[in-house]
Amino acid sequence: MSVRRLLVPALAVTIAAGLGSAAATAPRASVPVDVLDTVVPGSLQVADGATGTWQVGPVTVVTAASGVRVESAGRAVWASEPDHAFVTGGRGSVAWEEHRGYFWPTVQYDDRLADQTLDSVEQTAEGVVLAGTLAGGPEDEPAGWTMTVAPRAADGASLSVGTDAATPLTSVALVSGRSDHAAVHGFGEQFTDFDLDGRLLPIVDREQGVGRGEEPITSLADATNHGAGGTEAMTYAAWPSFVTGDLRGLRLDADDPLSSAFAVADTRDPGAVALELWAPSLDAQVSAADDPIALVAAQQAGDRHPPLATWATRGAIIGLQGGTAEVRRELDRLLRAGAKVSGVWIQDWSGKRTTSFGDRLWWTWQLDRERYPGWARLVRDLAREGIRTTTYVNPFLVDAAPKGDPSIRNLWAEARDAGYLVEAPNGSPYLLDQGEFDASLVDLTDPAARSWYADVIADEVLADGVQGFMADFGEGLPFDAVLADGTAAALHNRWPTLWARTVRLACRRADQPRCVTWFRSGGLGQARDAALFWNGDQLVTFSKYDGLASALLGTLSAGVSGWPLQHSDVGGYTSVNALVKNYVRTPELLGRWEEYQAFGVVMRTHEGNRPDDNLQVYSNARTAEQFARMTRLFAALAPYRRSVVEEATRTGVPAIRPVWLVAPGTAAATSQREFFLGSHLLVAQVLRAGAEAVRVDLPPGRWVHLLTGRRYAGNRTAVVRAPLGRPAAFVRAGDPWRVRLRAAVVAAGVGRGGR
Repeated sequence: MSVRRLLVPALAVTIAAGLGSAAATAPRASVPVDVLDTVVPGSLQVADGATGTWQVGPVTVVTAASGVRVESAGRAVWASEPDHAFVTGGRGSVAWEEHRGYFWPTVQYDDRLADQTLDSVEQTAEGVVLAGTLAGGPEDEPAGWTMTVAPRAADGASLSVGTDAATPLTSVALVSGRSDHAAVHGFGEQFTDFDLDGRLLPIVDREQGVGRGEEPITSLADATNHGAGGTEAMTYAAWPSFVTGDLRGLRLDADDPLSSAFAVADTRDPGAVALELWAPSLDAQVSAADDPIALVAAQQAGDRHPPLATWATRGAIIGLQGGTAEVRRELDRLLRAGAKVSGVWIQDWSGKRTTSFGDRLWWTWQLDRERYPGWARLVRDLAREGIRTTTYVNPFLVDAAPKGDPSIRNLWAEARDAGYLVEAPNGSPYLLDQGEFDASLVDLTDPAARSWYADVIADEVLADGVQGFMADFGEGLPFDAVLADGTAAALHNRWPTLWARTVRLACRRADQPRCVTWFRSGGLGQARDAALFWNGDQLVTFSKYDGLASALLGTLSAGVSGWPLQHSDVGGYTSVNALVKNYVRTPELLGRWEEYQAFGVVMRTHEGNRPDDNLQVYSNARTAEQFARMTRLFAALAPYRRSVVEEATRTGVPAIRPVWLVAPGTAAATSQREFFLGSHLLVAQVLRAGAEAVRVDLPPGRWVHLLTGRRYAGNRTAVVRAPLGRPAAFVRAGDPWRVRLRAAVVAAGVGRGGR
């Protein structure tokens, strides 16, 4: 359970105490905000002797009075904005405010060096080296800069920007040109728009907030929990990687230790994308291609993504809790309804603790034998039915003494005594407030600590035949923490990657290299060590700010940024009784989310933060049958899904694809309610309560409704009936997968026979 999960009950308690509906009008300015600054490139002056054309391997560098262009294999992979500086720098500081996993930066500059000269170009063994100066106002101390352009090992080119000054720079920005308002996609998991043109985005991992603009819940969360409502810019998973509608891409080098420093992306200039890194240098990789799929593949070229175990893609993974008997009882209801189940996810395996905020988990990472008697037998019994067991762990430890269970190890005390915990500035273990209990992070920069924790996970979490777990958190490293190696400011955004490496090591030590783990927090290069991700904690609404629609948008954004395989909690997670509005699952929302994940990579349910107040897939015969029908659809697509997952793992091209990837240049390419599973199956998701039909922008060609067999002409917008239980999904009439997919859904009892 995340930090966000403890804030939600507190919200209801505070409102019930008398805040009432007045909170709905609380000014947002009364809560912490990101204080950023726009990157505004100044003038560019190019010396006469610095113009020309230089070649290094397949890379060509062209400099002119108006700027610089980099080509690879005859294609422009990067260009500056004409007549504007393409490197800027600054001296200043970033101050951080933190509250239970929420982080707000305040940026302050002493010098802004926005005016650039390009004085020389030199061919060296390393590449083509451009050099010049950066200047600002009359009081600003100038600095020298260099940019080395070289072939990229995989594809495209690398751009290494360095600075040199008597007083070192604290930030450097690379400004990439684009055509007027060309679409910008990426920067990790961004939830409210796929096209990020016109945005100012802090690149920092943090709690995403409750509501994020959805009212009244956002203002209520802000007023009662110190800014916990969040904003559109907040995300668990932000990293410096983007692609544009011009079919160019840029990402910082994941192997450069500085690349995970705090950064700011600025797309407000219609002709440029600026990326400012709070470090004195940056290393970028740039790519280009003839189509969007090839572009994403080129950008991810050279990365190796771990495979996802096949069983996780064949049937649903059911989130259950409450003890041995309850798990058996709830699972049996779904199986009797005909649900196709591949696994169970039991998050409370280590026990629950009760606070005034509600039920929380004991982060002691050992089996609670009182809650789960006969655990090993339960896991074996499920395995005999082809159902795998997964659980939960995160990078925090708590003092086990208050639990009062003498049979378990006190892992927090062991780590404290060995010096394995992240420290506060005073040298003591950093105790992070989780709401009536404190927890400490294992120091993942210490190889000994990482090895010790990997052993704990292998020996305890993956014991008794358990085959995976939710690997929660990763975004909560305080910026003033003291680490065994490096600084928290440089490593905050790298923490999810270190967490993923620790988890992968644990799976290997448990002799389960393909154990199924899923992460919500993300960093640059993390997907090299993690096969599966999830969207985090969405509100139980249809909202594009923090609901079903936001889960889809986050998936599309993260997919082109470098997360190939992603899913969400069926039904959403966050439920709040805010008195002015009670946010609970409706049967319709639950059903629509089931439809969405039926066409996903993994179909996993979650009981949510208020299980007793929210509808569950097993609540009654109707919900069980509705869910079972969608699991049969999910299972029917398994052979096709497997081919898509294997392609995504091999190439880095996401399994869930925006229409722009598959059908660029069409009217459907800008749709934010449609997506492709692979390149063959188009889905138009219902994202509005009460809707019985959905508008579908069909790309050119003839299209066949997967469930009904009805044919539609393409290259137009069609209004398609989509009552609950009959999602609008299509395959091209001449597609080689059409016959197999149609036959599979008909055989599963979720589609009509016929043409």
